Amino acid sequence: MRTTFMAKPNEVERKWFVIDAEGKTLGRLASEAAALIRGKHKPQFTPHVDTGDFVIVINAEKIVLTGKKLSDKKYYRHSMYPGGLKVTSAGDLLKKFPERVLEFAIHGMLPKNRLGDKMKLKLKVYAGPEHPHQAQNPEVYELRG
Repeated sequence: MRTTFMAKPNEVERKWFVIDAEGKTLGRLASEAAALIRGKHKPQFTPHVDTGDFVIVINAEKIVLTGKKLSDKKYYRHSMYPGGLKVTSAGDLLKKFPERVLEFAIHGMLPKNRLGDKMKLKLKVYAGPEHPHQAQNPEVYELRG
């Protein structure tokens, strides 16, 4: 009788990857980064165990949104007071906080539970080309396609 392999949290080996967002499309980059953070690229992927790697995204300010998304895509938040809805376009958010556009896209592709909350901590996004994680010896990750 064969048994299904189940990864154990203390046996997971984690790597660090750097993704350069310059000239890349937002959704395509976000889906690959989310797969790396979840660990779906590893043969020992286990849905209920965090088997993923750390992802550093640099040059977030140079991400590309296709079509009219810069003006038409909206981000909503609410202050929980009556009439407290705040609406920001993707173009405005990209100018003011370029990291958040990528964070929202990648976080939206992760599980919505306690495991997903832990996975979100493995994403590091920076607007420019510099990052403070040289000590982790990150590998450069080339996006497919």
